[in-house]
Amino acid sequence: MIPHEEKQSVKWFLIFFYIIFLGYDLFYYFLYPVYFSEQKFESPNEFLYINYIVLALLIPIAFYLSKINKEYLIKYVFFTSYVVSTFFVDILNYMGRGDIYNSGNLVEVFLILSLPLFINTGYFWFVTIGITTRYILIGVILHSSNVAVPIILMAILSTMAFFLLVRFQGYVRSISTSYDNQLQGIVKGVIATLELKDPYTRGHSERVASYALLLSKEIGKFTKEEQKSFYYACLLHDIGKVNIPDQILMKPGKLTNEEFNIIKTHPTVGAEAVKNVEGIKDSISVILSHHERWDGKGYPDQLKGEEIPLLARVSAIADAFDAMTSSRSYREAMPVEEAYRRIIEGNGSQFDPTLVEAFKKVYPAWVKFHQEYSWNKKPQLLREVE
Repeated sequence: MIPHEEKQSVKWFLIFFYIIFLGYDLFYYFLYPVYFSEQKFESPNEFLYINYIVLALLIPIAFYLSKINKEYLIKYVFFTSYVVSTFFVDILNYMGRGDIYNSGNLVEVFLILSLPLFINTGYFWFVTIGITTRYILIGVILHSSNVAVPIILMAILSTMAFFLLVRFQGYVRSISTSYDNQLQGIVKGVIATLELKDPYTRGHSERVASYALLLSKEIGKFTKEEQKSFYYACLLHDIGKVNIPDQILMKPGKLTNEEFNIIKTHPTVGAEAVKNVEGIKDSISVILSHHERWDGKGYPDQLKGEEIPLLARVSAIADAFDAMTSSRSYREAMPVEEAYRRIIEGNGSQFDPTLVEAFKKVYPAWVKFHQEYSWNKKPQLLREVE
């Protein structure tokens, strides 16, 4: 799911989860006995309050996960907490009198029917199997056959939700494919413009994106969607160079201080150009900060250490490696072994020490890509992330 849509879905999921869960208990335990069945009010079993305590503790956890951009985990945390807490509450409440077992909450119906909203098959099975397992274990422990009704109901609702999920996934795949094709066309056009402006960098953007993607996979901290956004951003990391005069960009000799200051504007110009482009803006730090250095001597903002976004630190190593191993207007390409040595020497000064260690592991794959790369081929976008 697109990260922005995931945030919106999770937000509404939490709002309705709390409204339904608390509203149902309020009605069932407090209002119904007094106003609808003419029974004398009795406080619910003391164990029931465990559920409310758990729900209260989940609020700061949800805020924390949202803050670190892990919204996709919130639904798993909430569902797991709900299943575990209600399981133990039911066992404590009905132990020894399972023949009168009568529990559950309308929120379980909501959990099942909301499954298609997340367009996630793994989460679908996680929820359906979790709820079913909960009732089966309760039935076995309490020796109660009353769990058969909720199990059948959950099975019927899960079947309905599954068909909706499949249809939604089909729609999303169709829209995503169309969007990717359009974005690829835009990226190809921009890269072609850059290469016309500076023929010496032909293929540079594609190679940097491929190197960076291999390194990001070695780190193992990014989702498929994050990798795709990262890949596109790497392809456009030098887009700001369209604003650099040709006589500076292709100058065969050493740049003057004034000329180099003009070159240093390209990250800011590039980031500004694509800041509102869906599919790229979440990785815009790659364009803005790929020339920052670990020691704070880079540009444009002189960021230092972990102030530099992780994706930008990854792309910095990939950009440097390809710059050294490809020919430019002012020098010939150097051997990959020499480029490797220089990146290792930049450990702790130019580059993130942790990423340099990851680079050592992925270096053989980079060498293989470099050797097999067809230096005259047309760009083949996104093969690495499909």
